[in-house]
Amino acid sequence: MGFSGRLASMAGVPYCAVLGSTPGMPPSAGLRRSTETSMPSDKTPPLPFPSQAILAPAGSDWGRWQVGVGTGDTRRPRFRLDKADPYAKPWSLGSKTEDQHAIEAAAAEIDTLQNLFWADRRFKLLLVLQGMDASGKDGTVRKVFSRTTPLGVHTISWKAPTGPEQAHDFLWRIHQQVPGAGEIMVFNRSHYEDVLVPVVGGHLTPALTRQRFAHINDFERLLAETGTVIVKCMLHISSDEQRKRLQERIDNPAKHWKFDHNDLVARQRWDDYQRAYEDLLNATSTPWAPWNVVPSDSKTHRNLMVAGLLRDTLRALPLRVPPEDPALSRLRIP
Repeated sequence: MGFSGRLASMAGVPYCAVLGSTPGMPPSAGLRRSTETSMPSDKTPPLPFPSQAILAPAGSDWGRWQVGVGTGDTRRPRFRLDKADPYAKPWSLGSKTEDQHAIEAAAAEIDTLQNLFWADRRFKLLLVLQGMDASGKDGTVRKVFSRTTPLGVHTISWKAPTGPEQAHDFLWRIHQQVPGAGEIMVFNRSHYEDVLVPVVGGHLTPALTRQRFAHINDFERLLAETGTVIVKCMLHISSDEQRKRLQERIDNPAKHWKFDHNDLVARQRWDDYQRAYEDLLNATSTPWAPWNVVPSDSKTHRNLMVAGLLRDTLRALPLRVPPEDPALSRLRIP
């Protein structure tokens, strides 16, 4: 069931009440296209890990798909989601077979690096997967972590907030699920739902939306400064590709459990969601937590790019095994 569908199923609870926004606001209020997106500061805080773990080199294939993070008072070009080709394959090696082999190799290396990451325990890693319904968040998790032990990798799929969660600020429940030392946490959807669903639904004013963007940037800065490496991926698919994937769920009885009629309601607001995504990408791509747009009409390329990003992030960290214990050199097991 899609996130919007789960929200629609919450009987008797208006979404504006869930989010603490202003009741009675016209639906169009949250849909005004931002022409002056608030720019995050480029005054990068001292981070306990190398910046190359998360920031793409200028002019690289990766850099062309990473949303700019700003340069002080210089206004950076606005990232245009409609100019990003969802069927592009910038990380492809040339053929599907080659790409599949590369995914397997990356998954195996991620497993090796994750063991060292767990032993080191100086860092945490948060992988955020966002995207429209049927963009492939579940499939990405299966492929990227196909070789990884579940002991140090955890996944949470965010649903509509519960009663106790509604009684707190929107980031309260998120903070409780961030990774601990040595852990990799995967968010299947995330706190970014709270600047998507209520915006498209008209439950947040532009001012409240900007406030939430600022809260998210500050929250992620807190995580980064305390050792959390944040890798954010927006799985970018076309409307035609989404239609095909949703139709497959209808045509295949074994996939009926994945289909939710409310996904069609969200699909009718496709353009509004694209505008909301574009706004959040530009407002919350920071030097400490930049956004990576992943062309995802090709499932194989999607998996390859996310696996490659995660592998390269782990490679860039100065991982090490803990110092040896001198006492063990004389220990003999009877």
